[in-house]
Amino acid sequence: MCSITAIIPAYNEEQTIGNVLDCVTKVAEITQVIVVSDGSTDRTAEIAGAYDIEVINLVENVGKGGAMKAGIERCNNENVVFLDADLIGLTEKHVKDLIMPVINNETDMTIGIFKNGRIVTDLAQKVTPYLSGQRAVKRTLLDKIPNIDITRYGVEVALTKFVEKNSISSKEIFLEDMTHVTKEEKLGLIKGMQARLKMYWDIVKILNNNDNKEQIK
Repeated sequence: MCSITAIIPAYNEEQTIGNVLDCVTKVAEITQVIVVSDGSTDRTAEIAGAYDIEVINLVENVGKGGAMKAGIERCNNENVVFLDADLIGLTEKHVKDLIMPVINNETDMTIGIFKNGRIVTDLAQKVTPYLSGQRAVKRTLLDKIPNIDITRYGVEVALTKFVEKNSISSKEIFLEDMTHVTKEEKLGLIKGMQARLKMYWDIVKILNNNDNKEQIK
């Protein structure tokens, strides 16, 4: 049976990282777990370090794309699953539903879509499924995407656009009764909205690069 590496980028997720790791470390197919603390100033790295996993503690915040790249560089499996560190309600079934189609070579990438979690997160992913941070993917596919480390929050869009442009197979997986902590809940209304706008700007830049400049080939 093929194995898979779980990469979890995390920025100040001390409230939820433990629950995510409690689940992920129980999945037999996952033989390597890498948490990338992206310049966290809370106890994220400390909590992750209590588990029998690998923790990469970045001194500066480099953005989600850079954190994912740091994890990819330490990956020793041919399959990778990315999971956000702020998930609520994650179960072993969710993880297996994401990873098995890739491990079994049924598809090159799966994209996890929240369902029946909370209206605010269900609706966001229904409208823009390409923003989902929950996905399993072939390592060889990741190696073909240039500059993934500088895409920041546009990394999921870069993955999705690359798959679409190159006619690579992908499959949406519904993740029942799961949600995540929103930016507004983490940072407060004003700072959360500012962070969300910055994320959307990163995404717009990736879309423009792909559609107009064709930087991903």
